Amino acid sequence: MKENIILIGFMGSGKTTVGQKIAGELGFTFLDTDEMIVKKAGMEITDIFETQGEAAFRKMEVDLLKELNATVTHAVISTGGGLPLREENASLLKKLGLVNYLKVTKEVVLERLKGDMTRPLLAGENVEEKVERLLSSRDSIYQSVCHMQINAEIGTPDQVAERVISGYKKNIL
Repeated sequence: MKENIILIGFMGSGKTTVGQKIAGELGFTFLDTDEMIVKKAGMEITDIFETQGEAAFRKMEVDLLKELNATVTHAVISTGGGLPLREENASLLKKLGLVNYLKVTKEVVLERLKGDMTRPLLAGENVEEKVERLLSSRDSIYQSVCHMQINAEIGTPDQVAERVISGYKKNIL
């Protein structure tokens, strides 16, 4: 396993906020897979979904993970919420570093993402229903992919980051 910290979890679980804090604390590079794909594709994720479809986006995620496995160490990597869902990605993530599942409930997701129109899978009506359905279908997959599960609802982002760092030091160093 490489000396990287991977953050997986549902949208709104705090992967970016916590990831940036961890990277700053450890002196690691912070990488966001969604941002990297946006940069490579030259368009926003919502535009990729609209023009090329979800399957094309998911292929971009696989390709990016392969690239990261070949080139990256000492990084904190925040993944898109759907990235761990592919079986191929699960094994690539585990090779890439210590995988942490930042777990949150539906209520927290709805509160954190209130008014956020940049999430293609939550577009339209019945957002609460969509969040509940997606969360329940993804939870067991996230659990099977991770090395550690972190309750991302307890404490501040700094405290969540400290719990991840503590687990990393126990498992890697």
